[in-house]
Amino acid sequence: MSVLFITLIAVIFFWQYFVKGLVPIPADTIIGLYHPFRDLYAKNYPNGVPFKNFLITDPVRQQYPWRELAVSLGKKMELPLWNPYNLAGTPLLANFQSASFYPLNIVFVIMPFITAWSLNIILGVLLSGIFLFLYLNNLRLNKWASILGAITFSFSGFSIAWLEWGTITHVALWLPLILLSIDKLVLSIKYQVLSIKGFKVFVWSVVYLFSLMSSFFAGHLQIFLYLLVFSWTYFLARWFQFGKKKNAFLLFIILNSLFIILTAVQWIPTLQFIQLSARNIDLVDFNTPGWFIPWQHVIQFIAPDYFGNPTTLNYWGVWNYGEFIGYVGIVPLILATFAMFFRRDKKTLFFGTLFFLSLIFSFPTFIAKIPYLLQIPFLSTSQPTRLIFIIDFALAVLVALGFDYLIRIKKKIAIIYPLIFLLIILGALWVFIPAEHAQVVKSNLMLPTLLIVFSLVLFLAQIIFQNKKRFIVIVCIAVVGVTIFDLFRFGWKFTPFTQKSYLFPSTATLAFLQKNLGEFRIMTTDSRILPPNFSTIYRLQSIDGYDPLYLVRYGELIAASERKRANIDPPLGFNRIITPHNYDSRIIDLLGVKFILSLSDLKSDKLEKVFQEGETRVYENINVVPRAFFVEKIVLVDNNKDAINKMFDKQLGLNNLAIVEDSDNELQNIKHLSIGKVNVDYYSENKVIIQTDNSGEGFLVLTDSFYPTWKVKINSRQENIYRTDYNFRGITVSAGKHKIEFYNSLF
Repeated sequence: MSVLFITLIAVIFFWQYFVKGLVPIPADTIIGLYHPFRDLYAKNYPNGVPFKNFLITDPVRQQYPWRELAVSLGKKMELPLWNPYNLAGTPLLANFQSASFYPLNIVFVIMPFITAWSLNIILGVLLSGIFLFLYLNNLRLNKWASILGAITFSFSGFSIAWLEWGTITHVALWLPLILLSIDKLVLSIKYQVLSIKGFKVFVWSVVYLFSLMSSFFAGHLQIFLYLLVFSWTYFLARWFQFGKKKNAFLLFIILNSLFIILTAVQWIPTLQFIQLSARNIDLVDFNTPGWFIPWQHVIQFIAPDYFGNPTTLNYWGVWNYGEFIGYVGIVPLILATFAMFFRRDKKTLFFGTLFFLSLIFSFPTFIAKIPYLLQIPFLSTSQPTRLIFIIDFALAVLVALGFDYLIRIKKKIAIIYPLIFLLIILGALWVFIPAEHAQVVKSNLMLPTLLIVFSLVLFLAQIIFQNKKRFIVIVCIAVVGVTIFDLFRFGWKFTPFTQKSYLFPSTATLAFLQKNLGEFRIMTTDSRILPPNFSTIYRLQSIDGYDPLYLVRYGELIAASERKRANIDPPLGFNRIITPHNYDSRIIDLLGVKFILSLSDLKSDKLEKVFQEGETRVYENINVVPRAFFVEKIVLVDNNKDAINKMFDKQLGLNNLAIVEDSDNELQNIKHLSIGKVNVDYYSENKVIIQTDNSGEGFLVLTDSFYPTWKVKINSRQENIYRTDYNFRGITVSAGKHKIEFYNSLF
């Protein structure tokens, strides 16, 4: 019954999907913020279609396009290795957030993609609640307490803020199942519960391994790292608590070793991509406001909208509302505080300690800054605000522990103390209201105040009638009910549900590009047009991209192009989003940019206007260089500095020579090159087939990003690929007719 109740709560939260057919994805930002979609709706909405939450654009700019491409390749029985539609080609599987191997992707295989996407978002809430309930129930807590803890985590600030990404919440939801399996394994070995020849240990070993792998494959490395540290810490605590059995420790080592082996298909490509990416050189400084949770934003644990809300366009806090919101509800916060101060057991000590440690490392304390001062790999590139995952999870468990303790103890008067504590804080917030934001603050303090007052009345009544069992049931129902009301109001306010027709609609501009682009690329001169990664949905190849991991070589090349000089010095200035706008650069021609989109008239000798839809103009670049071509000359260089200097040497024509980095001097004996015929016979995500015919030895350039996993065969014979023109691929081709096949591999 408890699981059914949690399921019902999840269905009610998503009622707009089940009743009105609206989907849980911010598709309204597509047609409300960006062209040519705004042009499509301009007749009825000249100022753009209204959208609910401007803060949530990443799901449609990253997770949805990447998952859609990965799933489409999977359905063709291909590994989703490469995305040719952005950044002149970039790894897809290795970027991790594509969640290519996530087990629950099965829903995308058997259902239409948008239906599967919606179910995926719903499962993020539903499974996190069910799994946490099962874990709390295993701790032998009161059923009402377990339900309350489950609801608190499912609809906490962390869960709501990242709900529609479809990745972060799915990494997190496996944590309670991992903890449950650890408890089952440790206790089974301690008490030698090896019934049916160890079947119970086997089953929970499988559950642990599957949960850990699922969390890893779900698509967010930083959240998984926190989960992994939490899980290992929990195991050690339980292992010490239950007698330090060698068999339990050995089993844990074996299971984690199996995890490392079985997930190598993901982590090896990802580590390779990280090493070749600009992640370590193109980041926001950790001293920038918002990198840590600002001290004043601790208020949001009591009043989530004290600083306003992005959906009401009155947010006046630091940087990003979604990064700082750890709200778990007023009543749950009272109960969690009650547990930390009054419940005396090891479980409360463990989760309370992790709660405070997470606070210490997510706020700008000296300890929290140590990884950044020491530049510890990976940690120094991870934003600590994401520790709200651990904060909210620990709070949810503490909520259950506190409520369970309150139900069981006879002297319930102690619940008044955390209530008084929170009342004092709330009273101070009313007294010290900033004058310039008084209206916003006052309106957003009303509900927390009413909930505190309601809680005071409720718990006072519980104290007075504590000997009446029926009243205890009423209190339990009231606590769960008011928490659902509180968290649903908070969640519905932030979470958009949109019409399916808003999700990447077709427009005249896009149809024109799809018909005429061929194997060339596009670019925009304005970030309001077809933002990075949108082109993936329409299978249009673009030179822009939005990815925390992007190839450092490509980033340096574009940075130099935008700077209009051979300058590749960091910082590159992109901060995950590469949107080249310097259409006059020779690099743009070399990249094969055939069409340039603009919201204003462009004047350039190499551009010719060929199409317009509303405000969106399309220009054709008459200087565009083919995707694959032979060159007259090779210029050999030893390093990237020399290569970029040659790229900006105006005396060298980039369409008839190749600048090749050849440290082994394999090409130094090539003196004469012939210019042959080139035909791109087949082009797909993981394979490119080119037919060539030349009278003598030639050097062929393919302007797709150079990457180690790409290989080449000429007439079925393996050949070398040279890094050419700073970021691209080049190969030697002997005289005659040849079939050249570039193909991608996992490693």
